[in-house]
Amino acid sequence: MDMVSELKVAARAQAAARRRAAAAQGQGNASTHLGAVLAPFAGAVLAGYMPMRGEIDPLAAMAAHRGPLAVPVILGREQPLGFRAWAPGAAMQRGAFGALIPESGDWLVPRVLIVPLLAFDARGFRLGYGGGYYDRSLAQLRAQGPITAIGFAYSAQQMSEVPVDAFDQKLDLIVTEAGALGPF
Repeated sequence: MDMVSELKVAARAQAAARRRAAAAQGQGNASTHLGAVLAPFAGAVLAGYMPMRGEIDPLAAMAAHRGPLAVPVILGREQPLGFRAWAPGAAMQRGAFGALIPESGDWLVPRVLIVPLLAFDARGFRLGYGGGYYDRSLAQLRAQGPITAIGFAYSAQQMSEVPVDAFDQKLDLIVTEAGALGPF
């Protein structure tokens, strides 16, 4: 394991603990701030996520979006994510790693992507779970056309510097209960 990978492993454990503590306090105005950031993208395909493991909940802001919605589906190891159409009340099933995914629906290409994370820094980098799914997906989406990647987190998840390597994709914005950071 290289030095950056070792730093990421250590940072993930600390970040998960900070996120659990922040989740216990509630997400305050985070959904309102996220909705404000999403408003200029009305009509565009928005991909969010189904929260799990203490992730901050984007569902209210997603449901308020005026445009097509999607959530990520893991298609296979070391592959970019697919994004399946979703709407509040859609029939869901458990997917990889226990995430809820739509039982059926069209595959969509998002113009805006809400990204969960364990930690972030003021440069716009994020620390995820280590599978690289969002980094692969962002690289693929950016090669296809414009995409706005918005990290969604508790402000307590900010760290001084996320360990990064050449594979890591920077976010465009980060939204917390304290407001929006960026663009980066």
